[in-house]
Amino acid sequence: MPTYVGLVRLTDQGIRNVKETTKRAKNFREMAEKAGVKVKEILWTMGRYDLVLVVDAPNDETMTRLALALGMLGNAKTETLKAFSAQEMDQVLKGLP
Repeated sequence: MPTYVGLVRLTDQGIRNVKETTKRAKNFREMAEKAGVKVKEILWTMGRYDLVLVVDAPNDETMTRLALALGMLGNAKTETLKAFSAQEMDQVLKGLP
């Protein structure tokens, strides 16, 4: 399954309700599981982003659907990156001239 990194910024609503952030993370894990996505890591961070998510999803469509569903809740804005392991990158590199 492809791996994705989600960079998350809390919205005004999300920061107003920041005391619920770990509860929302638990709810996100449940939402992801129902969508067929495995949450490998949820990390709260300092700096430009408030959280970093590392997940495995079956495909880009499923990951996009999950990110949109998360955004619809109004607590977070996301940026999603598709990630490659060393083995996957070796396969990509084989196609280079």
